[in-house]
Amino acid sequence: MADTKFSQPVMGRRTFVGGALATSALAALAGCGGGGDKAGSGDTAAPAGDNVMSFYLSEPAFIDPYNAQENQGTAVVVAVFDGLMEWDWDKGSAVPACAAEAPTVSEDGRVYTFKLREGMKFHNGDPVDAESFVRGWKRVASPDMDTPSDICYHLAPVAGYAEFNAGETDEFTGLKAVDDLTFEVTLTDPMADFPAVCCHPGLAPVPQCAIDDPKSFLEKPIGNGPFMMTDAWKHNQYIDLAKFDDYYGDAPKIDGVYMSIQKDPQTAFNEFQAGSIDFAAIPSGKIKETVEKYGESEDGFTSTPGKQVLLGTELSTYFLIPSPNDPVLADSKVRRAVSLAINRQNIVDTLFEGSRMPATSIMPTSIDDSEENVWEDCRYDPEAAGKLLDEAGYPADASGKRGVEITLNYNSDGDHGDLMSAVQLDLEAVGITVTQASVEWATYLTQLSDGDFSLGRLGWTADYPTMDNFLYPNFFTGADNNYEEYSNPEMDQAMLDARQIQDDEERKAACRKICATIGKDMPVIPIMFYAHNYVGSERLKSFMYDAQTKPWFQTAELA
Repeated sequence: MADTKFSQPVMGRRTFVGGALATSALAALAGCGGGGDKAGSGDTAAPAGDNVMSFYLSEPAFIDPYNAQENQGTAVVVAVFDGLMEWDWDKGSAVPACAAEAPTVSEDGRVYTFKLREGMKFHNGDPVDAESFVRGWKRVASPDMDTPSDICYHLAPVAGYAEFNAGETDEFTGLKAVDDLTFEVTLTDPMADFPAVCCHPGLAPVPQCAIDDPKSFLEKPIGNGPFMMTDAWKHNQYIDLAKFDDYYGDAPKIDGVYMSIQKDPQTAFNEFQAGSIDFAAIPSGKIKETVEKYGESEDGFTSTPGKQVLLGTELSTYFLIPSPNDPVLADSKVRRAVSLAINRQNIVDTLFEGSRMPATSIMPTSIDDSEENVWEDCRYDPEAAGKLLDEAGYPADASGKRGVEITLNYNSDGDHGDLMSAVQLDLEAVGITVTQASVEWATYLTQLSDGDFSLGRLGWTADYPTMDNFLYPNFFTGADNNYEEYSNPEMDQAMLDARQIQDDEERKAACRKICATIGKDMPVIPIMFYAHNYVGSERLKSFMYDAQTKPWFQTAELA
């Protein structure tokens, strides 16, 4: 999934609401917006009991699962909705959630049949049935949504997706509610990783009111997960969640989650230190001192008293995106030169105190650590960068300038400025003239979609822990996260072929070749592999924030 922040609490994204936490005692309501105040009213939350966790969030783009495209909104979605499957980190595989058992698969590998658990309910009391999954998945793929989904590519393998997504038909032929508890999915071609795809938070069921009152659902989604929204989203203020008493699974041990929306990580960290927030990002340059004060987590992902700082490796890559509309960056030699000019080791050492790793390609080593994935130009070699710029027709003049102008575009609601300034210094050292331009996140996403940028930034966090998930969404022709508009028909076919390989090791070998070949074109410029930089309060007896930057509120405990 597209990651939106440089240091964020969730996985993947602002004014502090003073006072105590929000109440967690609101009962489920019948309609999408039933009884809730309008978002952005300016009301502060009411005081909460002691068993409510406060969690730092920056303003999400969407909290409706149909467009769960970035870390901040996805943190809400994973608390409010459950899908068919979820990823089990101990087993390293997809396991049933709303599905009662693993799906059965047809002999040709194309038809997946999911049997659902009995008795599941939405927060408004509606039953969770096969039709609710058809409804939810169709919303993800529908071109008729006011804002079409940016995550619809997850359903591209499903038969009938292309025609439905293009608006050529109202039927999504690959989705079928066989009966109330049987959901059947037919793929165009076999895809061995499809159970992992079903772990994506956006592929959730939705009640009928999502269709009847979509505007209210956008602001206050009604899900089937362990927590429910007590009120509509208070933009730039907070999102309040309460435990859902009729949840089909194990009951959460906390009564609710108060998501405190902050303007930046430093402000959130200040509130953490003041005792107002239980989980926050650690600002740049403060990791070591925070570890000294609060202690380091044993596994890197679970915060417990005295071992509160999380530094675990994430399934995420931070990279720069050359605009398809920038004529200078259209030259692969210039893109390669930009990559060679950047001192990645200096960035991770100075800004992250060595807690992260310089990126060697788009593929995090936590996904696959084979050297075959390494991109040759993901190294620091300013001399080689200068030679490539010479070859591209941009020789240096007497002052060292090359007549190459690049703007670094990024979202302002995060700690990206320091990193971009480091990149600027590196590029200017080889004669490239650089300026910076930042806007808030929602506007930045629009700029990326419209191609209205020069050299942007983004992060990619695994939607599910597979190599395909780093290749297809970012480099397949026309894929939704392919903002650079990279297109290589040979690699497109290779990606489709790799999806059909049933043997895990053979599939990985094919993906490694694809990754290496794409790297020769340098369609994006990888900078670093993410690692956690978060800290929990002593109130957290146990709280897991996993390698995909998903918060596990359902298993959290307060001391």
